[in-house]
Amino acid sequence: MTALDTPPFPAPVLGEPYLLTPGPLTTSYGVKEAMLRDWGSWDGDFRAMTAELRARLLAMAGDTDGTFDCVPLQGSGSYCVEAMLGSFVPKDGKVLVLANGAYGQRAAETLRYLGRDHTLIDKGDFLPPRGAEVAKALAADLAITHVIAIHCETSSGILNPLAEIAEATEAAGRKLLIDSMSAFGALPVNVHDIRFEALVSSANKCIEGVPGFGFVIARKTALDAAKGISHSLCLDLHAQWAYMNKTGQWRYTPPTHTVAAFMEALRLHEAEGGPEGRLTRYTRNRDVMVRGMREAGFETLLVDRWLSPIIVTFFTPADPAFSFDGFYQAMKNKGFIIYPGKLTAVDSFRIGCIGRMDEHVMTRVVVAAKEALAEMGVTDAAPPAAALEERARLAG
Repeated sequence: MTALDTPPFPAPVLGEPYLLTPGPLTTSYGVKEAMLRDWGSWDGDFRAMTAELRARLLAMAGDTDGTFDCVPLQGSGSYCVEAMLGSFVPKDGKVLVLANGAYGQRAAETLRYLGRDHTLIDKGDFLPPRGAEVAKALAADLAITHVIAIHCETSSGILNPLAEIAEATEAAGRKLLIDSMSAFGALPVNVHDIRFEALVSSANKCIEGVPGFGFVIARKTALDAAKGISHSLCLDLHAQWAYMNKTGQWRYTPPTHTVAAFMEALRLHEAEGGPEGRLTRYTRNRDVMVRGMREAGFETLLVDRWLSPIIVTFFTPADPAFSFDGFYQAMKNKGFIIYPGKLTAVDSFRIGCIGRMDEHVMTRVVVAAKEALAEMGVTDAAPPAAALEERARLAG
């Protein structure tokens, strides 16, 4: 491990800004360096790398008895979500979509494209779906075969109560599919504690790799049963799984450099203490940043109970001197790239807590935000009263 990979983390190499996003995110020097070598996708060394990647992700999920398997898939996280839905939900199945933000809505949109029947519990931007609501919906509609839940809804920053959702789904005899895109690797998901059929995540999130592939951790029984279900040649998880197990290779050209970078990211992840160590750092990042931003007058969209350690959404200030574009550029000039809001009800922006950075960096983020407000002539960072009233109304 180089000095550039150890806390306290310095500025990214080559004067790059920190990416305060839910991924792609700031990566270590070692992860970047791992991409300097070319690999043959058919070569034994790369096949061994793929096998190790799969085994280490299964171990991270707590699979100790071989009940599950890991299937990496080229493309972004949304490709993997579509592959999961298209491969595991039969054409005559029906999905209960748990939505409280853009990614739950995207799952529903994906099902519309796939022609799969579905229904929605939509909690808006402020609240999570609860186990009791899931149980009630499943009891009322016996045609529902699957439930899809978003582990961390990064459009709002809500950490959804996965354990109670899984419990309600299992009790009703249905199958749970999990979009853990921005959570796996930091927030614990153990196959022995949370009963699910399949889970998807991505290389460029909490494991701190770079974009290029995602992965599905699924029951082998589900993968076996998925033969012939998929709508797509490239997104057929059964075909990818069967070919990979037979040859050790990806069916089509793999993102070789991304895989090599991911292996280094896995090494750093393990050195930090695995998901527990990473969650500790991300939680510190969130707490330092939220405390400082509140002191500066900003208001979080969510109450503390639902704040995730992945990304935090803030209301846009009501002060007429504030504009998101101006704030964004001022923050970028100071070395920090933030994220625009992605809500339906109120204007907002987001600041991520994940990536190769620690609480010392987050302290600098707060300083930069205060300086940006001063430069813009913003004297009050409080949101419009109507936004707070909307939160109070929708949050009950």
